[in-house]
Amino acid sequence: MNKILVLVFLMSTICSYSQGVFGTWKTIDDRNGKPKAIIDIYKKNGLMYGKIIEIVEKGKENFKCTKCEGDLKDKSVVGMTIITEGKKGTDEKWRGERLFDPQQAMTFRFKIWLNPENMNELKVRGYLAFIYRTQTWVRVKDK
Repeated sequence: MNKILVLVFLMSTICSYSQGVFGTWKTIDDRNGKPKAIIDIYKKNGLMYGKIIEIVEKGKENFKCTKCEGDLKDKSVVGMTIITEGKKGTDEKWRGERLFDPQQAMTFRFKIWLNPENMNELKVRGYLAFIYRTQTWVRVKDK
């Protein structure tokens, strides 16, 4: 019986590591350390995409993109695709040209990778010219 429990534990650990960057992540504001949103990162046609599935920041649950222009103007950010067409590099990092921040209504180039010291942390770096910011997102296990 103990061998079976150990085997089940090992298999679940291996499966959680094999998930890689894809799955559900809680964004953490790098300025104040507070959770902001839940993002579903998924693969479509070999490319990375990410969509906001929930706002968890208190008082912003129904946040609309008031600073956005065009089709996104005044739309709910829940359901909004914020990561588009990321490509995996040989270094296991994903890069792309569109990481959208609906709060600022700004688009950044991006690089995304798993923290090698903690597979339940995702490093998300947005670039604007030569300036960048990096956030650490946390894997959501029960979503």
